[in-house]
Amino acid sequence: MRKVDLAIIGGGPAGLAAALAAKEAGCADILILERGPQLGGILRQCIHNGFGLHTFREELTGPEYAQRYIDRVQAAGIPCACDTMVIDLTAERVLTCVSRERGLEHIQAGAVLLAMGCRERPRGALATPGWRCAGIYTAGTAQRFVNLEGLVPGKHVVILGSGDIGLIMARRMTFIGAKVEACVELMPYSSGLKRNIVQCLDDFSIPLLLNHTVVDIHGRERLTGVTIAKVDEHLKPIPGTEREIPCDTLLLSVGLLPENELSGMAGVELSPATGGAVVNDRYETSVPGIFSCGNVLHVHDLVDFVSLEAQSAGRSAARFALGLLPKAGRQLPVTAGFGVSGLVPQLISAAPEADIPLMFRPRGVYKNAAITVEAGGTLLLERKARILTPGEMVRLTLSASDVRRAGDADEIRISIVEEA
Repeated sequence: MRKVDLAIIGGGPAGLAAALAAKEAGCADILILERGPQLGGILRQCIHNGFGLHTFREELTGPEYAQRYIDRVQAAGIPCACDTMVIDLTAERVLTCVSRERGLEHIQAGAVLLAMGCRERPRGALATPGWRCAGIYTAGTAQRFVNLEGLVPGKHVVILGSGDIGLIMARRMTFIGAKVEACVELMPYSSGLKRNIVQCLDDFSIPLLLNHTVVDIHGRERLTGVTIAKVDEHLKPIPGTEREIPCDTLLLSVGLLPENELSGMAGVELSPATGGAVVNDRYETSVPGIFSCGNVLHVHDLVDFVSLEAQSAGRSAARFALGLLPKAGRQLPVTAGFGVSGLVPQLISAAPEADIPLMFRPRGVYKNAAITVEAGGTLLLERKARILTPGEMVRLTLSASDVRRAGDADEIRISIVEEA
């Protein structure tokens, strides 16, 4: 059995940033395991710009952003095994991998960092009536076809859902000569970043139909059109509001799911709110020595925040592997109050070593609101916000001194308070 100090599963932006941070923290024996043929993860097909504004203070494309980290990983001499699929992970941190080059292989790791990313929710999760005809793709699949393989999925497009990938593909399909008929969103608000709504829809006069959904799919061999309808406050289609849109392509941008099959194999506790692992402020899961970060932990809106989170997780994993990470003492649960969803981390030390970043998504659209952090009736932190939307994550920093003011409180609670 091969032994390494730190095994990182995933060679995307999270895995690469974590590996560099771990190396800088003194962990020399690191192995990155990547199932794809190259490092970089999903960024390889994200050829649009907008990456790196926080990390590098300049605007980069996805491949450029990834290459910055790939170059640094290679310069640091960190080993990477591409075309390698991890098929099993135990609570004892034993990984089972398979590859063409090495066949079946077992690896015993001193620490494991989960950085597998996320996948798109497929059509089967929607239960939309209609034939399983050609022309229906997830937005990410269409992105790979266009950007990596030079294929054109179709000429007349409807996009279901307004996630960031769907919005970006609306612009991309327009660039290659297709006509995007509409972007149809079930909720009364978009789930994408405001800048993507403006730059990808508004700038190209592509209509965004809020409170609408696809209720029927037409075509047996090839998609010929979809029927859309308005929905009520219970998100149910309203009879009499149906209308058909002729199209040959339907792109689905209806959410992302963290890839946590391996986490489940190892017995890692998962959060119903995020779909990722439950972690403490050191990004350690419920299984000692297994850490998680990036989109496998919770779906981010900006890759810059993925890298930042991964650096913290990488340092913690390195310290565990080297026997330098102190045991967690008393930990306070972090709970979601009004308007808050998908909090990470879910546990923080009652006596933290450093300031703690907290991230969550608002449940709805809130204007002129305040974000409050309370513990046992004591207000630890308050921040005003002109507008909060589900498409943009909120990132707070709770200082170590603020946490200590929680005293003997049973929990720390984060809420959104709307001003009258």
